[in-house]
Order: sequence, then structure tokens, then C-alpha cells
Amino acid sequence: MSSSFSFPILSGRDIVAILADSQIANISENDLINPTHDLAFALYSTLLGFLDSLQEDHGQVDFGALEHLENPDLHLDSVRIMNLYNKIREVVGSVSCPVNFTLKDLIRPNTQRTSVFISAILNFCLHKETKMNLLRPIVDEVSLLDERRRELEARILQLNAEIADHKEAKEREQPFVQEVDAKVKELHQTIQGLNNHQMSLKASFRTMREKAKEIDEKISSAEFGLVQSVQENANLRSKIVQSPDKLQGALEEKKSIRVEAKNSEKLAMQSVQEKTAIVEVYSKACKKMTKHFTQMQAIQEQVNSAKSIDKDVKVLKAKLSDDGVLDMSLEAKLVERQGKVDQLAESRKALEKERDLKLEEVTKELNNVKSEVESKRRGLEARQRKVEVVVAEADNNTLKINSVKDSGAAKQQELGSKCEEIVKEFHNYSGSFGVVLPRIEVELAR
Repeated sequence: MSSSFSFPILSGRDIVAILADSQIANISENDLINPTHDLAFALYSTLLGFLDSLQEDHGQVDFGALEHLENPDLHLDSVRIMNLYNKIREVVGSVSCPVNFTLKDLIRPNTQRTSVFISAILNFCLHKETKMNLLRPIVDEVSLLDERRRELEARILQLNAEIADHKEAKEREQPFVQEVDAKVKELHQTIQGLNNHQMSLKASFRTMREKAKEIDEKISSAEFGLVQSVQENANLRSKIVQSPDKLQGALEEKKSIRVEAKNSEKLAMQSVQEKTAIVEVYSKACKKMTKHFTQMQAIQEQVNSAKSIDKDVKVLKAKLSDDGVLDMSLEAKLVERQGKVDQLAESRKALEKERDLKLEEVTKELNNVKSEVESKRRGLEARQRKVEVVVAEADNNTLKINSVKDSGAAKQQELGSKCEEIVKEFHNYSGSFGVVLPRIEVELAR
């Protein structure tokens, strides 16, 4: 459909169909062919109500204006008609109808002129409905965008509150994080010192183990020598009986061997004492190492807890970094939403500007129509005063006519009585003439 308004004159069938489809009124073509005052009044009132549903009732009487009249009850219908007439005339003038609407078109409607006015108003109604249908999606979209903007603003406020909470939590946890970092560094240094001490203990343990191996070898060699000396002593005892000289030499030899054995035994005892001392040292070292091992386990547990704390710190740092990324994404979304909001605000300003321009144009037209209506109202008031003068003259003429009628009636009665007398005389004359006429005819026949 064209976007420009036009007012082609519709046929009666089209008018009836449009009125029925729009649910404005149910009339027939015969009603349009022979329009009455009541039909025109009702149809124009319904059309004005359909054209502007927010307007007051067009048939409503201004009771404040009726107070200025002497007999408002007598002027109720006339005021209602004039009110509707002014509004129809304003609407017809605003749609640029080529035919001017007069009061006669409302009181005594003409078929052709009524079709022209109804066609103009209906075409304007259809044009308005088309424009409203075109603007309705935009209005709905603007309302949806406005609602979406409010939701986004609420979401932005919520996200800003969450960001502020995250920042506050980060600031609150920052001292704990620093304290945990200091503890972790201290534990790292303690672990490094304990590892060095453990390495030194392992080195001393290896040296002690080597010395213990050497002592074991010496003890085993001394035991082997003792066994050999016992065997030699047994051999010597067996040889004592055979040769005393040899026995004496063997005894001396055995004494020397015994001395050597005692010396070796002393050496073995010394080595055993040394070994026991070394074993005691080893046991003490083992106890110390066990104690250090328990300390190492405790330190390892602290290290594990420190590692878990370190992991928690890393998780918190990752969470903080994620929160930072989320803050950046939210800020980007906020900027994007703000751009959309600004765009919507600009579009709304454009729509408001267009609406203000249209409202200004309509206001100018309305002021022009009001001025025209005011001038016409003044003319109507002047004409009304003239009509009142004419009505007063008509009343005087009516009085004169009534007096003339009364005198005429009296004369008519007098003339009637005279006519009756003349008729009676005529009847008497005709009766006497009817008696004389046969005689005249007889005499003429002779």
C-alpha cells in the first residue's frame, strides 16, 4: 500500500464492507442511498470514536456551556449536534477533503456528499491503521530493547557488585597470601638446610660402615689365627710324649706362640672394644638419624602442606587471573551494551524528535483549525443573533398572523352565514322557478 494518503470516493458496497470488516458499524447500502439524520449522527460519532479512541464522547454535551442558556433542555440536542458538527468539520478539513462539510450534511444528509465524507474519513482511518501497523513492530522492538536495556543495566549492576566483592575478597586475602608466600619461602630454606644435613649424615654413615667392615675383617682374621693356634697346641701336646727335648723346644715355641696369641687376643679384645664402641657410635648415629628422619617426615609433611598451600595459592592466583579476564570480558560487554544503550538512546531521541515535529505540525494544524472554528463560531454567533432577531420578527408576524387569522375566521363565519342565506334564497328561488318553468314550457309549446 502506498505510504501517501489519498481519498478516492468509495462505492456504497465498499463502504459497507469496510465498516463491517473494521467492526465500526453494520449498515446496508440502502441506508447509504437514503441516509437519515439519526444514521448520519450515529455513523459519524462511531467513525470519530474509531479514529481517536482516547478522545471523549463526541456526543457528550458541555454542561458548562449549557449553563449560559436560559432553557438548556430545549438546546440539548442542538448543542450535541453542533459539537459533533465542529469535530467532523475539523476532521474533514484535516484530511484535505475537497468538499466542505456543512451543518446541512448532518441534519439533512445527501447521498453523494455523505459518501464523499465517509470515504474521506474511512480512507484516513485505513491510512492511519496502515501507518500504525508499520510503526507497531518498531514500537514493540523499542519496548523490547528498552526492557532488554533495563535487564542489562540490572545485570551490569549485579556484575559490578560481584566484581567489587571479588576485589574486596582479593584485598582481604592478599595479606594471607603474602604470609603464606613468606612461610613457603622459609620452608624451602629449611628443607634445603635439612637436605644438606642429610647428605652429610649419609656421608658419615658410609665412612662408619667402611670402618665396621675393616674391623669385621680383622676380627675374622684373629679368630682364624686363634683356631690355628689351638690346632698347633693340640699337635704339640701329642708330640710332648715322644721327645722331651723337642717338647721343651716346642713349649718354648708354644710359649712364644701363646704370648703372641695373648697379644693377638689382647689386640682382638681391643678391636672388639673398638668395634663395640663403633657399634655404640653407630647406634647413637642411628638414633640421631631416626630422630632426624622423624624430623624429616614432619618437615616433609610441612612441605606437603606448603605444597598444597602453594597449589591453593596457585589456584587462587588462577582464579584471580580468571576473575581479571572475566572483569575484562565484562567490561568489554559493558562497553558493548553501553554502545547499544547509546544507540537505542539516539534512536529514541530521533523518534522523539520526529514525534515532536509531527506533534508540532499537528498542533499548528489544530491551532489553524481552532482559529478557523473560532472565526466560524463568531460568524455563527452573529448569525444566531440575526436568527434570534428574525425569530422575534417571526413571533411578531405570528402574532399578526394569528390576529389576522382570528379576524379572517370571524369574517369567514360572517361570509359563511351570508352564503347560507344566499343558498337558502337560491333554493327558494329555484323552487319557485321550478314551479313557473313548466308553465313557460307549455306556453312556448303552444
